[in-house]
Amino acid sequence: MSRRPQDDRRVIDVVALAQALLRADSVTPARGPVFDILESALAPIGFAIDRFVVGEAPDGPVENMIALRQGTGRHLAFAGHLDVVPPGDGWHGSPWSGEVRSDMLYGRGAVDMKGAIAAFAAAASWSVGPTLSLLVTGDEEGPATFGTPALIERMAARGIVPDLCLVGEPTSVRQLGDMMKIGRRGSVNIWIDVPGRQGHVAYPHLADNPAGKLAQALAALQTMGLDHGNAWFQPSNLEITEIAVGNPAHNVIPARAAARLNIRFNDEQRGPDLIERVRGVVHDHAPAATVTGTVSSEAFLTEPGPWTAIVSDAIVAVTGRVPEPSTSGGTSDARFLSRLCPTVEFGLVNATMHQVDEAVALADLEALAAVYAEVIARAG
Repeated sequence: MSRRPQDDRRVIDVVALAQALLRADSVTPARGPVFDILESALAPIGFAIDRFVVGEAPDGPVENMIALRQGTGRHLAFAGHLDVVPPGDGWHGSPWSGEVRSDMLYGRGAVDMKGAIAAFAAAASWSVGPTLSLLVTGDEEGPATFGTPALIERMAARGIVPDLCLVGEPTSVRQLGDMMKIGRRGSVNIWIDVPGRQGHVAYPHLADNPAGKLAQALAALQTMGLDHGNAWFQPSNLEITEIAVGNPAHNVIPARAAARLNIRFNDEQRGPDLIERVRGVVHDHAPAATVTGTVSSEAFLTEPGPWTAIVSDAIVAVTGRVPEPSTSGGTSDARFLSRLCPTVEFGLVNATMHQVDEAVALADLEALAAVYAEVIARAG
């Protein structure tokens, strides 16, 4: 059951904690003070804190935290990140002020996602029942090399296995509670390098122009089609993100031509298969080309069922809105956590995330804490 304890000194004020977190500059990769603030909130309400730093520059070092409080019944994990993207210029005030203006809380990370972390901590402070953990990384906005994958390794070493996972990414679109994420598309990056032979444009027979071969390959890739989507996912899409020949002269045939592309794909595809498919198309037009790829994530889906119903029902109970179950948008650390247990994402309205003057409504912060408390109660 969810309840407020008799000792009000143990209850976390969601706005005050969010302000404290926002006042800590934690551009990715984050470590140190921002984790100190969260630990000081969680330790008094019974969480055992495990903080560790991993990795070297340029992707590290990164700090991560496992905060665990033993309970009864199932183990509910909440996953989030304290790192933020750089604030950029043009803010009305400091991006690290945690200032309240017209019932809005401003600061880099207010929406993505220090606000959600504060909301879950507040919910945990008046909730008892299931075993709870907070899995918090300082490397979600960066390469994620030393973030959640390192957390999962640490959990495995300690024998920590959650039954359910809730990720606090900002999933709401127009109003708090209108959308939750039950899956995500996969992502693969592919690099194409076509060799040629440099020469004068007036003597093409003495050269070998790679640009035309690359253009033909890219045209074929854009028209080959991947799939038509399905009940839960939109069609997979391939996007060309860079074309380069590195040629400063107008009268020189380049020695090489290169391109980069990204494919966001649904659960009908697999990353390695897509790389091979692209390689085959490219080699049809440029046999000497080199094609390399990396799979950032595979698609995943938490099928609608008891866990998604717990989250949906909690949202309805607090907001009165029935959330749309969606797989839209980019990737998140749910791509790693979904390997451990059923995983659902729910958080604040995403309208200002990564923008100048990122802000969250105070009422939404309070309501999100109440939703998370309902999830805790129903998961017990």
